[in-house]
Amino acid sequence: MKKIIIPALLLAACMTSCCSNCDPNKCPAQTKAEEPAAVVSVDPVSYQSQNPAEMREVYDFLKACQTYYIATVDGDQPRVRPFGTINIFEGKLYIQTGHKKKVAKQIAANPKVEICAFDGKAWVRVEATLVEDTRIEAKKSMLDAYPQLRSMYDEKDENTAVYFMTNAKADFNSFGDAVRTVNF
Repeated sequence: MKKIIIPALLLAACMTSCCSNCDPNKCPAQTKAEEPAAVVSVDPVSYQSQNPAEMREVYDFLKACQTYYIATVDGDQPRVRPFGTINIFEGKLYIQTGHKKKVAKQIAANPKVEICAFDGKAWVRVEATLVEDTRIEAKKSMLDAYPQLRSMYDEKDENTAVYFMTNAKADFNSFGDAVRTVNF
């Protein structure tokens, strides 16, 4: 159900004239908070980026920055934290975290995220829907790209979580230049 924002006077009029005996499912004063996004079901084997060259450009930028910031939602509160893992596997752009972390729980509740990185001159902002890939091969590819994580993660453990991006859009920005948007 979508949130409805009602001016205060209209809300007051509704509450005094109808809310004592109206249907709470139809009354704007009784609207519920927006429900979390549904879990996205995408086959990790068959899904491919729609624009591999643009995906590679985003990957190269994030990889060069080394650290990017990912935003999720925790209830109605945005949460942002630094990440460093980015990997291409089977034509998809992946990130990695641990199931024990709050970020994994937030992604499970709402897989829509935004990522932002700055290289000192330009920045990219990526919006995407993440899909978890539970295959050992996907986890192994990520951990092979970041061997320093093997002290905390293993492709066969229950904690390692890798996600690939779907419905992704990236805006490349710099001071003074027009925004350039790519979809992948």
